[in-house]
Amino acid sequence: MRENSKLEYKKTVTRTFLKTVSAYANYGEGEIIFGIDDDENIVGIENPKKECLNIENMINDNISPMPEYCLSINEKTKVITLKVFEGVYKPYLYNSTAYRRSDTSSVPVDRFELSRLVLEGDNKSFEELPSATQKLTFNILWTKLNELLNIKQVSKDVLKTLELYSDNNGYNKAAELLADDNTCPGIDIVRFGESISIILDRETVNHKSVLYQYDKALEQYRKYYQYEEITGSLREKKQLLPEEAFREAIANALVHRVWDVEAHINVSMFEDRIEITSPGGLPKGISLDEYLSGGLSIPRNPILCNVFLRLNMIERFGTGIRRIQESYVNSAIKPTFKVMDNSIKITLPLSSEESKLSSDEQIIDNLLRKYGNMSLSSSELASMAKMGKTKVVSLLNNMVENGYIQKKGKGRGTVYLKIK
Repeated sequence: MRENSKLEYKKTVTRTFLKTVSAYANYGEGEIIFGIDDDENIVGIENPKKECLNIENMINDNISPMPEYCLSINEKTKVITLKVFEGVYKPYLYNSTAYRRSDTSSVPVDRFELSRLVLEGDNKSFEELPSATQKLTFNILWTKLNELLNIKQVSKDVLKTLELYSDNNGYNKAAELLADDNTCPGIDIVRFGESISIILDRETVNHKSVLYQYDKALEQYRKYYQYEEITGSLREKKQLLPEEAFREAIANALVHRVWDVEAHINVSMFEDRIEITSPGGLPKGISLDEYLSGGLSIPRNPILCNVFLRLNMIERFGTGIRRIQESYVNSAIKPTFKVMDNSIKITLPLSSEESKLSSDEQIIDNLLRKYGNMSLSSSELASMAKMGKTKVVSLLNNMVENGYIQKKGKGRGTVYLKIK
């Protein structure tokens, strides 16, 4: 098995493995295997029992607090396996620094991520922290609660039910995010012309309720991507891309973003697409495949999610990405999802019933469609299509970029499948 975020190989026992011990203890269990070289050849460890004691001493002397781990020796190959478990007393530090995994490397966390680890170690989340100001008003929230749930009376009891207020701590950060005015970052909505150098319209919302941000984004979408067409005596509403997809993407950006960084949600509106970029990568504990399939949801901001759920602005947790994909089921071009360490970008293309694939791309598309749910590698597709691998890789990259197919895995494990 190749190295990945949960597996690291070491030819010998050196102090460099301690960074990975910190990363696994902070962000989820993983294994470090000693006695395997960079080419993944088994070379073994001389005197593995002695080296196990050395490993224990290095962890005990250098990682604080003490993480939970176990060691085992393969007597036949002389390979040592160190399994590190995710801890509850975060952050776990090596040389006063906390680490995380970035693909196959262990890298230091930034100060924002460190503060999140401290909160997690205290079994708290950012939205549970007390608001910096306790002078908050909730006219927008009350209006929506009245319209949807017929809640007419402004009361602390309702706010307590929504987990926005407590007698001991007053309003929390989730309450501040929903308040009419606050100190939180907002959303930047830009309408571009033929290039990003041409800005046709801009709506920047700062220090306002997330509910207001949601409404302003929807207002701008309807302004530029919906219109009415008169046919005879009938007036028919048309849309250039599915409103359901846009609503879900904006709601997801608002309730799942990180709020402890001074960064906007960016909504970039082009003639052929909308790009929505939100601060923060995937929440801890969810993989890219799980995110794309919509089968698992781990809300980063559960209090905020619950309010959006009650207001019918999102459906049950975990269905948003799937609903975006389903809204494009009859479109030739599909939405794309780019997940990075510190941001997520969703691209919603204009709906199109006509395929814009080249003849060679159409051959690849037909092969992936033929094999349905089966993932195929570039080598397999090159063989089936009777094309050179370099050409096929270029075609595949273009099709991924334009939202026709999905790419999974990395390196030799990269495979492709048709987006439904």
